[in-house]
Amino acid sequence: MINTFCKKPLWECSKTLSAVAQGLAPADTVIKGAKLVNVCTAEIQDDIDIAIAEGRIAYLGQADHCIGEGTAVIDAAGQYVAPGFLDGHIHVESSMMGVGEYARAVVPHGTTGIYMDPHEICNVLGLDGVKVMDEDAQRTPLKTMITTPSCVPAVPGFEDTGSFIGPDDIAETMDWPNVVGLGEMMNFPGILGSTDHAHGEVGATLAAGKIVTGHYSMPETDRGLNAYIASGVRCCHESTRPEDVLAKMRLGMYAQLRYGSAWKDLPVLAEAVLANDIDTRFATLVSDDTHPHTLVADGHLDHIVRTAVELGIDAVTAIQMVTINCAQCFQMDHDLGSITPGKCADIVFLDNLESLQVTRVLIDGDVVAENGRPLFDLPPFQFPEWVTHSMHLGRELTAESFAVTAPEGAGDTVRVRTIEIIPGKVGTFETLVDLPVVEGRLESDTDLDVLKTFVFERHHETGTFGYGFTKGFGIKRGAMASTVAHDAHNLLVVGTNDEDMALAANTLAACGGGMVVVADGEVLGLMELPIAGLMDALPAEEMSEKVHRLEKTWSEIGCTMPSPFMTMALIPLACLPELRLTNRGLVDCTKFEFVELVAG
Repeated sequence: MINTFCKKPLWECSKTLSAVAQGLAPADTVIKGAKLVNVCTAEIQDDIDIAIAEGRIAYLGQADHCIGEGTAVIDAAGQYVAPGFLDGHIHVESSMMGVGEYARAVVPHGTTGIYMDPHEICNVLGLDGVKVMDEDAQRTPLKTMITTPSCVPAVPGFEDTGSFIGPDDIAETMDWPNVVGLGEMMNFPGILGSTDHAHGEVGATLAAGKIVTGHYSMPETDRGLNAYIASGVRCCHESTRPEDVLAKMRLGMYAQLRYGSAWKDLPVLAEAVLANDIDTRFATLVSDDTHPHTLVADGHLDHIVRTAVELGIDAVTAIQMVTINCAQCFQMDHDLGSITPGKCADIVFLDNLESLQVTRVLIDGDVVAENGRPLFDLPPFQFPEWVTHSMHLGRELTAESFAVTAPEGAGDTVRVRTIEIIPGKVGTFETLVDLPVVEGRLESDTDLDVLKTFVFERHHETGTFGYGFTKGFGIKRGAMASTVAHDAHNLLVVGTNDEDMALAANTLAACGGGMVVVADGEVLGLMELPIAGLMDALPAEEMSEKVHRLEKTWSEIGCTMPSPFMTMALIPLACLPELRLTNRGLVDCTKFEFVELVAG
């Protein structure tokens, strides 16, 4: 794959690099006396110099012969140096920031490249939204590789989105210079069912010689997984059990071990590596979804690598999982993923291999961060008006909009299907609950921890909505609403009473989208996200503080789970088991069919 993400392609500077390596021309920069984390051989090499020219590595060894009058020399004595960290699966929108501010947050933590799947904004605004994200990214040194969103909608026929992506759209984007592959193919039912739509998108990607990224969330690891991989899917971040990881790696699929703000699968998945004497070349570490408070408080890939080491994974092995393994997954290891001659000079300085604190970051040979601070300034990015005005409900919602009428002839109770959430996990359970009938209606029941839940289409004023009940939030009063509702990002409302639910919904409609908590007719916390109803243009520190204040309001109404809005946001995602709710109704995501609220 031709890499357009380095300062210069290798064919433009190969003559210079060869000359610098032999001392026939001076290097631009020489790093002296480093402890090199060699991810090619999984060893530490002491007292290594690194000569850099035209943004690429020219020489490793003792580089005094590469130093000329204008060469910048960086003393790395006592420091470890490793290749720049690569995140193989990330939705920048989940940080609630644009790519520019996201880059300022993650680059100081050693992240030099990301494989971004912008399917959140694409579900709202289509490929034009992806182009805006790309324009924002181009202002930064962060290498932002795009995998074109494949599932808009996530599972066709089960929800309504702001846009639609098909095989012809995918084929068009494969010619875009920053597109390296296809975003997560969540429509694994379409792959297994041999639909023209799903296989057409995969085929357009393969025909362009690019990478198909995956999303196989089923526990079945025999015929279905084999069929999914055989279609051309190269990697998957949806493992939740060690056996999932092992099965995928054994079949030549890159298993992306996830550790984000809410989906903390790594502690379980690490057992696949720790309990088996296996080669880890097919394992990578990814974040998937990370909130701004996690980035500010803990870091990004450096935090995930530290966590892996704390779990018992060897430090060099963990670093391989965010460098050379990821680059090889995307067939870009000829340019990225190692500190070797000819590769891009993307380099991370570490104080040691225990705390793994990042002290300096180079991208294409330029120092872009030191001691936790970015060294690049970004002017404000002007988002177009059509990006910041994406709420199109077409009507004001009232308390009556949230009424759920009990079936005719119902007795004192009705058995209903509920979506039971699992804190810190992406899956849900379908749980049957007997709800009391109150004046002919079904209401939330906080004693049973069951809350009324609605999803309203908000893109095209269709007026469609679905309703059901969720279990597990622990909320005792009030309501919550969000336009961050994967992946269609319709208006999601969960609450204990109809009046507060209406207030929450209308509050977001008025401000252009975001997240809100209300109780007793009062807005307790509001996070406005005017960019497609998903993001704001504020720096990470300000976004982190806003998220922190909002999560405090969750605790005020009874919720104690981590990152509750992230867990709530997956209620409408119809490609995850077991039961989900979209604007079209309740979906059984094991059989992929609509089901009635009342069971039996």
